[in-house]
Amino acid sequence: MPPDCTSAFYQENAETNAKRARSLPKQQLDAFLAGLAPGAAILELGCGGGQDSAYMLAHGFDVTPTDGSTELARQAQALIGRPVRVMLFQELDADSAFDGVWAHASLLHVPRSELPDVFARIWRALRTGGILHASFKAGEAEGHDGFGRYYNCPSAEWLSELLTKGGWRNIAISESDGGGYDGKPTRWLTVGAER
Repeated sequence: MPPDCTSAFYQENAETNAKRARSLPKQQLDAFLAGLAPGAAILELGCGGGQDSAYMLAHGFDVTPTDGSTELARQAQALIGRPVRVMLFQELDADSAFDGVWAHASLLHVPRSELPDVFARIWRALRTGGILHASFKAGEAEGHDGFGRYYNCPSAEWLSELLTKGGWRNIAISESDGGGYDGKPTRWLTVGAER
């Protein structure tokens, strides 16, 4: 299946995706924000419909929302009332610019072979002591779902090893059961790490 099927899905289903009933990951958001100083600079990678950015903005943080889909960025802009940068993870080119990076259910679409580079880009974008939140669908093998979207589906051990090699500190990976856009039961990995 072509790798651009994931992008095509989000372009073609942007409005449906942005407006669907979605439970805000409030517990994870609150834990992430608690690790940051008031008003800290946060980069959101893959902001989708903008709900998480809206929550962080409402709590007084300086949020830079980004998404790889032009259409999803437009939906997010309408919700949060500020520009959303259209950018692929592989295009991140910031240096010590952020205190936190929020990548909830977004880096899971990065091909496994490109994850080391993307994590290195995130590491560079963070200030020393900056924190990362990311979540992935757990698994042992990469593949596509019924909508044609690509997932890297790592194990906790694989991710931990990758982050350790990349110089990350205080790596914490938890597992939980949940769901996704497709309505199927999903095992999730939630990653926290510090530059």
